[in-house]
Amino acid sequence: MILVESRNINNKADFKEALINPSAPEGGLYSPLNLPYFDGEKYSQFSYNEFALKLIESFEFGYEELFKKALKSYEKFDHSYAINLKKIEDKVYINELWHGPTRAFKDMALQPFGVLLNDFSKDKKILIMCATSGDTGPATLKSFENLENIKVICMYPNGGTSSLQELQMRALDKGNLKVLAVKGNFDDTQRILKNLLAKKEFRKSLKMQDYELCAANSVNFGRILFQIIYHYYASLKLWDEFKEKVEIIIPSGNFGNALGAYYAKKMGAKIAKIKIASNANNILSEFFNKGIYDLRDKILKKTISPAMDILISSNIERLLFDKFGDLRTNELMNLLKNQNYFILEQKELQSLQEDFEADFCEDNECMKFIKESKTLIDPHTATCFKMLDISKPSIITSTAEWTKFTPSMIKAIFNRDCKDEKEDFKLLAKNFNLEIKEEISKLFDLNLKNKKVYKNEEIENEILEWIKK
Repeated sequence: MILVESRNINNKADFKEALINPSAPEGGLYSPLNLPYFDGEKYSQFSYNEFALKLIESFEFGYEELFKKALKSYEKFDHSYAINLKKIEDKVYINELWHGPTRAFKDMALQPFGVLLNDFSKDKKILIMCATSGDTGPATLKSFENLENIKVICMYPNGGTSSLQELQMRALDKGNLKVLAVKGNFDDTQRILKNLLAKKEFRKSLKMQDYELCAANSVNFGRILFQIIYHYYASLKLWDEFKEKVEIIIPSGNFGNALGAYYAKKMGAKIAKIKIASNANNILSEFFNKGIYDLRDKILKKTISPAMDILISSNIERLLFDKFGDLRTNELMNLLKNQNYFILEQKELQSLQEDFEADFCEDNECMKFIKESKTLIDPHTATCFKMLDISKPSIITSTAEWTKFTPSMIKAIFNRDCKDEKEDFKLLAKNFNLEIKEEISKLFDLNLKNKKVYKNEEIENEILEWIKK
């Protein structure tokens, strides 16, 4: 299969090219022109890795042996199936996607992604850049640590992640990995990334150092591919049990996770509605309910679910392309760029609503759901409970382990402020009889006193100077 640009289908790339160089010529995203049909029921008794390989083969990208090797990265996870489906009601499961090395769902895509990119780059040097609102950063850094021909720049908004997520990144800030705290919010940080990816002078400067530029954010289709698999696989398990289509509820900021569920549905997964749960930055709920994507007068709000503190959801573009084609996508994205908003036609909104529902959850509601939950859930997963209908087969997509958000957990469960995160972290683990990974608990001993915060205009030069070392 050849991938095409979402804004002009005449711009094409094979899988390897799109993985290494995800920046399409006209600013769009490489995407499938048509998704393959995949009869997952034929493989319902397969292991997760065997199922994943069959689904990937349906795309006809080639590289079968390399994909087998990449999927072996799941052997580092807590469970042989990588995911963990936990039943909490008669028809309700939580799909825990955070049992990888950095305790977040981003490992599900970035661990195998790292194997692919490392193999593809054997004869070249690559600089990978990512912008993170919390979990992409640690997962990207962990995936590429200690590799010879790959360097990684990870940017995050200063104060825009949880303290433990920041500690995870800082612990990996060495060798071939560089972490930059950025002045501003996640949208500012993501904008810096997109501008550098598109800047010819920056690429030329990297080329002089023999480096090619790549992105590890979900703008890269290599990330999305692995996110299709776990939604299809989980929905198949519930289909086997209930013989009813399942509703999947997904906490969503940048929309890549939800896009994976949408692609799974189009490929044949027994999925009814995909429910998009946002936090107080309710840009997506407004989009799916009203058909307007409106950034005018919007101010990003800091919430207890920081990975969803996003107003510009990159992967909405892939959804628009799949629904309405490249010409309409190009028109809508130009309107967003030039006027800060676009409005869908009524028939277009109706098309979206055939597959999606959306709502948002304020912090006080999230804390209520955390307190009332039968199992410890993080503040992102908590947003999903607002959209849960226990009468229908449902999967709540759990995107991160609670350990990353101790202050919010303490406030929700004990109704008090967290004064010592390390001690409260231990308290929660003890009270709920949970074993914590040593690599997580020892992060609290790190010292961040010498951290520098970078302004936008400083970042390009800082990267180029670091590359020379």
